[in-house]
Amino acid sequence: MSTDLCQALLAAPGWDNPGRLPITFAQFLADAAEKGEAVNTLFEERLFDLVGILHRITDALASEDIPHELIGGLAVLIHVEEANPEHSTLTRDVDLMVRRADLERIKDVAAKHGFRFRHTAGLDMLLYGDTNSARNAVRLFFSGDKECPIQPVRKAIHAQEVFVTPVADLVTMKLSAYRDKDRVHVRSMDAAGLITAEIEKALPAELQSRLQHVRETE
Repeated sequence: MSTDLCQALLAAPGWDNPGRLPITFAQFLADAAEKGEAVNTLFEERLFDLVGILHRITDALASEDIPHELIGGLAVLIHVEEANPEHSTLTRDVDLMVRRADLERIKDVAAKHGFRFRHTAGLDMLLYGDTNSARNAVRLFFSGDKECPIQPVRKAIHAQEVFVTPVADLVTMKLSAYRDKDRVHVRSMDAAGLITAEIEKALPAELQSRLQHVRETE
């Protein structure tokens, strides 16, 4: 991304205003009951935990104008929930793409909001609270662009907006990694109608072949 685009992203509404206070899980259940909505309690409670961690770290980064974007399974879930919630699949990870040049600032900001930095098995992560478990860790991945991560889109989850990697980039990431969980995520996006003909056509030949294989082995 160019410097101008990076500055435009930082100036977008929300970077200096993290948004409304998060609701509690009890409030979420009460709201769902009032609307007559069915709730998968185990799914939603785990998702609620993940989203709580997500909002804590993204609000902190936004307050300091540190560019970031959500990638991975939780990004897939947010896109799919918006398009067709029937095809959502739960994830256990909160993955953020950031600039490597911002790492020291991220460590400092995160520490002020209850996170501890840890590097293990070649992976940088932020652990929340006193736990040493990676269950609710925020995993950090670094953009290859020295100026800024690829331009994210704004999406809402649990009444707050976050910056999320666009579908086209997620499809490329997932087909490139091509692990079991990545194929599950590709199927989820495809079933929700997110992988359009335009996105498919823009894929390299090898990734188009992998997408076809995922579809044929669904």
